[in-house]
Amino acid sequence: MAVSGKRVRKEAIHPRSSVPLTILAYGVTFLVMLPLLWMVLLSFKSNEDILNNPFSLPRVISFENYARALETLNLGLLYRNTLVIAIVTIVFEILITFMSSYALARMVFRSERLRRSVTAFLLMGLAIPAFILLFPVYRITIMLGLNNSYTSLVLPYIATSISFNTLLFTGFLRGFPREVEEAAVIDGCGLISLGRSVVFPIVMPVVATVFIFNVLYIWNEFPFAVTLISDDSLTTISLGISQFKGRFNIDYGGIIAASMLIIIPQLVFFGFFQRFIMEGMTAGAVKG
Repeated sequence: MAVSGKRVRKEAIHPRSSVPLTILAYGVTFLVMLPLLWMVLLSFKSNEDILNNPFSLPRVISFENYARALETLNLGLLYRNTLVIAIVTIVFEILITFMSSYALARMVFRSERLRRSVTAFLLMGLAIPAFILLFPVYRITIMLGLNNSYTSLVLPYIATSISFNTLLFTGFLRGFPREVEEAAVIDGCGLISLGRSVVFPIVMPVVATVFIFNVLYIWNEFPFAVTLISDDSLTTISLGISQFKGRFNIDYGGIIAASMLIIIPQLVFFGFFQRFIMEGMTAGAVKG
């Protein structure tokens, strides 16, 4: 009986049904990692080998592509421009979307239809691709004289992120009990102090998620950058890779090596903040 009891407890801890799921998880992980592994192999091959034998292993491990990428790209300038745009954008994004989401979650509307209309408007913002906005944003930027400036990218990045960030904040706040805020109001806390000292520290997991997603988006964003920036001194990281594409030829090895130099910091960043992403995405689900 004791042996059978141990066997039951062991099977309960390690059920056989988890083996197929584990195999499936490893298989999906391999499929996700396969393009990255292929890029690593291509980055050590010459342009001729990339075009003629893209699926073969490198005959000789050569770092010429990486040397050419470092010579062509001014990584210090690219990182500086991208970080300045990302920091300014995210600060304003969090301020705007935190206030809008708090109003949407706590404000008393005259009718429930109005609240649903606002939510539907935000969902429409998620459904509209950024490519459709390129021409009107370009015309507005030229009209305001903001082209070739940090502002020309900061404003579209803020606008395109409002829907996602607001809905993420709202989902968390609607599941959070109001008693904490009501107790703070009874103690004499004003609206600004309530938001700054009580509510904002509570939503920090969501703030971390918004921060991570928007940093990765700005890091990889290309359509707005290539449309609104033509000054070499304002080139961003994603825009810098296009320097390997000429009018009559393309340096495939340089593009792949430069892409690897840009992807590696993202992987480190994502790996370091991964747990904050999971906490932020599931925070609203475990409240209430």
